[in-house]
Amino acid sequence: MNARRWVRAVRWYLRELTGEAEYDRYCERHRNRHPRAPVPTRREYQVLRALHRETHPQGRCC
Repeated sequence: MNARRWVRAVRWYLRELTGEAEYDRYCERHRNRHPRAPVPTRREYQVLRALHRETHPQGRCC
């Protein structure tokens, strides 16, 4: 595996691990489904996500 490919793989992994890629996917879906609506900022997205988690709790064993 060459160096560029390795760096891209590490970058992808870190973005997935930190949740940064999740916001990017959300923006893409939002633009496709609501083309005229403004895309929420990252901070607004985090607030919406936190509210959703509070109102829709999921049971976890650990």
